[in-house]
Amino acid sequence: MSLLNLPEIRADHRLNSAQFDLRPDAVEKWHPEVRAAKGDDDTTISIYDAIGENWDGTGVTSKRISAALRSIGSRAITVNINSPGGDFFEGVAIYNLLREHKAKVTVQVMGVAASAASVIAMAGDDILMGDGAFLMIHNAWAVAIGNRHDMRATAEVLEPFDGAMAKVYAERSGISPAEAAAMMDRESWIGADEAVQLGFATGLLDSAEVSRSGGTSAERRAMAVIEASMAKAGYTRSARREAFKALFAGKPGAAGEPATPRAGTSDINWVASNLLNF
Repeated sequence: MSLLNLPEIRADHRLNSAQFDLRPDAVEKWHPEVRAAKGDDDTTISIYDAIGENWDGTGVTSKRISAALRSIGSRAITVNINSPGGDFFEGVAIYNLLREHKAKVTVQVMGVAASAASVIAMAGDDILMGDGAFLMIHNAWAVAIGNRHDMRATAEVLEPFDGAMAKVYAERSGISPAEAAAMMDRESWIGADEAVQLGFATGLLDSAEVSRSGGTSAERRAMAVIEASMAKAGYTRSARREAFKALFAGKPGAAGEPATPRAGTSDINWVASNLLNF
């Protein structure tokens, strides 16, 4: 099923009073170090970050996926996913890009495919789940700002998004849209075996196919947790970006002196504490 022809969830549409963002609970269960054991080849697309552009220019966007697909051409592709989700509209756009690909699409969920990333996962002709991997499905989740009229209007806008997602999950799995909607209402975490049983996945990955790469994953997850918490507290995306840019530029120095860049685990607590004063 393509979401391209549903006007209420076109990828270029934005809510006036709400933003789709990372859910803190999804970030907490995300381990960025989990990925495919085998390195990527030229027909592999890896989604190992939040969906949408992060404050530092990282993140998985439809623009980047589109460029990768153009490079691959008409060959079969493998899409490796370990993502806590993020921007729903970007997820929809990526889902549509993968569904429109002319050759076979194999999705491999290495860690989690939560929220918007679970929508992307449904684009696979084959969907394989790694040992300990999870899908997480829920109703459209947004940070809304405004008065009671804005909140009611936002709820009305969100409702058709939920219906569209339920149809995607239902068509992929074979369960009814009502059953899918009930699972979304429960904010369901679906393990690998259950995903296969319910039809959300077509098979399991051998444990040897999954590795933990280490690297800077702890720092990346920590920053994602902080950003998700800021979003939940009502900070807009632009405000969060400005906060991170200012904080990572370092404390203001003397006149004419450049700020000192900050990076690494030792600075995460500094960032978290100073966000309270932004």
